[in-house]
Amino acid sequence: MENKFNYAEATLSDFQYAISQYGWVVYENALNSELVEEIQNDLIVAYHVRRQVQIENGIEANMEGTLHHILERDNFGLHFLGQMFCDKEMREFLNGNYVLNGMSGVINRKDDRPYVQNVHRDLRSFTGPLKLMIQMIVLLDDFTVDNGATYLLSGSHKIEARPDDGYFYKHADRAIAKKGSIIVFDSNLWHAAGKNETDGPRRALTLSFTKPYFKPQFDFPRYLGYEFGATLQENLRQVVGYNARIPANLYEFYQPVHLRMYQPGQG
Repeated sequence: MENKFNYAEATLSDFQYAISQYGWVVYENALNSELVEEIQNDLIVAYHVRRQVQIENGIEANMEGTLHHILERDNFGLHFLGQMFCDKEMREFLNGNYVLNGMSGVINRKDDRPYVQNVHRDLRSFTGPLKLMIQMIVLLDDFTVDNGATYLLSGSHKIEARPDDGYFYKHADRAIAKKGSIIVFDSNLWHAAGKNETDGPRRALTLSFTKPYFKPQFDFPRYLGYEFGATLQENLRQVVGYNARIPANLYEFYQPVHLRMYQPGQG
């Protein structure tokens, strides 16, 4: 298939063809081993914190190995986002500026059956040619057939109806790639995590990016702190969502342009 490229060598034309034809693209050798290890280590603490909240709130069933909204001030998150991986591709897909919609992780272990193993797409409403959201999977372990490499139904980003499971698993491709790779796919694409039949974990980050006016899953600027945003470089302020905030009172609304919570250029 013509949708797997070396990250440093891939062109925008490669992306345009693959994302249109298949709905997904694999970029190999995107992250160095040091960054992969940093993320792996930080996931251990992040998972324990989130798992405890899941249990306390009584929603732990079918949530094994899932950890949501893992962008923190002092973990790998800002370091990762600051690398601006696939920036030109996402700008092309979303036709301009974009923001982080969600940043989560999956630790896929043997005998776990989390909800992400169900056939699904990440946009609940089919948007067809209107591109609002794009997904990214960051491989923290090799993805193999045995350890649950993601199923991706090529071309299904053009189809509104959910395929039945029989058709999906017969025709879907597997995202076989080495750790440090990045998979980018249209959020309309039907996909599912595979089942891990090995004794080791199959870890990954899952991120979504949207046009700035699209409602995010989590209010990252408020969580990290509005004052904290002033310490970030402009590219990070944009991606984390500091340039697309919502005023909460008239004093926040009535501001000169350079101080407004919703900045120009956000669509």
